[in-house]
Amino acid sequence: MGSLSYGGTEYLFEDRLLQHLQVVITTKLRRRESFALSWIPAIESGTRETIWVDNGLPLRFRYDEPAVPAINRDWLEQLMEGTHRPTGLLVGPEPVDEKARRSSL
Repeated sequence: MGSLSYGGTEYLFEDRLLQHLQVVITTKLRRRESFALSWIPAIESGTRETIWVDNGLPLRFRYDEPAVPAINRDWLEQLMEGTHRPTGLLVGPEPVDEKARRSSL
């Protein structure tokens, strides 16, 4: 379980999800595009958290595993599209990577 430290608060995420969020967040911040990021914490069922992501606060990604997981392009695309919604990005489960699935058959 890795963590996203943002504005002095740490939020826990699985390393695989965190790697995808890192790509989305750094891409958006590089473009100077702010957005709302929401998720349902695994530890606390029945709750939802939202933060406003912009260039004004310190940001750190910390991973439990040193290996960088492979990127699922479909999930990355889905996450990037979510940043353009009026309600912001609501993190969802990883979709099946159809290309990887077909190549393993």
